[in-house]
Amino acid sequence: MAVMDAQSATTPPAGLLARLRAMLSGSGEASVTQRLAGTIFIIRILSAALAYFSQVLLARWMGGSDYGIYVYVWTWVLLLGSMMDFGISSSAQKIIPEYRTRGEHALLRGFLAGSRWMTFAVSAVVSALLAGLVKLLSPWLGVGEVVPLYIGCVTLPAFVVASTQDGIARSHDWMRLGLMPQFIIRQSLIIGVTAGMFVLGFHLGATAAMAASAAAVWIAMIGQMVALNRRLASHIPPGPKAYEVGVWLSISLPILMVEGFYLLLSYTDVLVLQQYRSSEEVGVYFAVVKTLALVSFVHYAMSATTAHRFAEYHALGDRARLSAYVAHAIKWTFWPSLAATILLLALGKPLLSLFGSQFVTGYDIMFVAAIGLVVRAAVGPVERLLNMLGHQYVCALAYGLSFVLNVALCVALVPRFGGHGAAAATSISLTFETVLLFYIVRQRLGLHVLAFGKRGN
Repeated sequence: MAVMDAQSATTPPAGLLARLRAMLSGSGEASVTQRLAGTIFIIRILSAALAYFSQVLLARWMGGSDYGIYVYVWTWVLLLGSMMDFGISSSAQKIIPEYRTRGEHALLRGFLAGSRWMTFAVSAVVSALLAGLVKLLSPWLGVGEVVPLYIGCVTLPAFVVASTQDGIARSHDWMRLGLMPQFIIRQSLIIGVTAGMFVLGFHLGATAAMAASAAAVWIAMIGQMVALNRRLASHIPPGPKAYEVGVWLSISLPILMVEGFYLLLSYTDVLVLQQYRSSEEVGVYFAVVKTLALVSFVHYAMSATTAHRFAEYHALGDRARLSAYVAHAIKWTFWPSLAATILLLALGKPLLSLFGSQFVTGYDIMFVAAIGLVVRAAVGPVERLLNMLGHQYVCALAYGLSFVLNVALCVALVPRFGGHGAAAATSISLTFETVLLFYIVRQRLGLHVLAFGKRGN
């Protein structure tokens, strides 16, 4: 029945209303996945709107210098915090379903508790070392940067634990519990606390803003921890705990490499463009990238929804169910991504004009950048499929090769073609990455992973 439900997703019922009713009321895997992915997508859209709104407010309240320091420190928190969990937040979607499927409850209880303690302890040690580095470099840092950087170090452990809890919650299909604290509650707290400080007449400098952000991260993480522990207690009976830290790391570190290369691939075009072109051109290109970000939200939503199910069906040895579910995930990644791309390209000029009239000059760059996003969406969340089925190293290799190609192409094209060259380099690299992933899945798993074309193994 589960296989038939997933396969039926490839032949939707006639009519848009019938399709929506099936998605909203169905109880099968396809309907559940679509609802969960839709929930994640909506949360990411609301989060993006809140983040934009908060940055506008902070820029107006703080002034240029303090706001610049705040953005600098907060960017480091986001970048380091995303890496310091060693990939545990993603590997949880593989480890938890496998323990649960095999009935290894002691190992499951050990992971649910030990993964959070481990990431907290490691991030706390790293944060202390970073604080020591700030102390050593303080003579060369700006006067207003030192204290905000210290606060950033204090923020990191809570940020990392929240990411770990996000992965645990998503592994149980608790998407709102996993994502709301990080993307909605934390952002709302930052707006609320800084607004209260401003209204009460406090000087809202970089230090005060970072303190408010740190408080928001810790409050959101602790609240999420309490709610998560309560839900876990009702799903998992108490008992002894067993720990396989070595196994956790052997799964997580290659996934961390994949995510690290993905982050580098995401920032290479902007960083190289900044070296060769004016800040105005960099700003236009950045506005284009942010405008097209809606497309990547579709991929993120489907990846976050499907990863733990890939691991579960693989652990059960149910290849037919896995194949049908992969086909479903790819379809629901590609076609919404294509629709979002067409919509954004149609509305590109008015959307770019929101940044300022000069940003409309980047409209034609959108078409070049969109090519890579659409091509990448054609194979859906296959990197999660590879990671969940034990092929993390070859997936990391594919991402690493794509990153190297992107750097080479950016250095070759950006000096002459500017933003158009950066967009072309990234689209070519994403196409190369897509071809590699398609080939790897075809050879290692025998699965067809295109949104169109012949099905079958």
